[in-house]
Amino acid sequence: MKAFTRKEQAANLLKAKNEKGKPKLGSGKRFQQLAKELGSKKGKAKVKNPAALAAWIGKNKYGKVAFAKLSAKGK
Repeated sequence: MKAFTRKEQAANLLKAKNEKGKPKLGSGKRFQQLAKELGSKKGKAKVKNPAALAAWIGKNKYGKVAFAKLSAKGK
């Protein structure tokens, strides 16, 4: 088994984080993806205002203060 140096370990960790496919928190891209996904729902699950629903979900998930910081950072 190969022993990795700290530099190699850090590089592998960054590579693994980037491969997960989720945008960085606070960039606004996660919000946009969720709003787009909610807007594409059909039938009974159709959403009138997907951005408002995405904001509501974010506030419940992260809390009012943390979500306000994320939204300010994303603008």
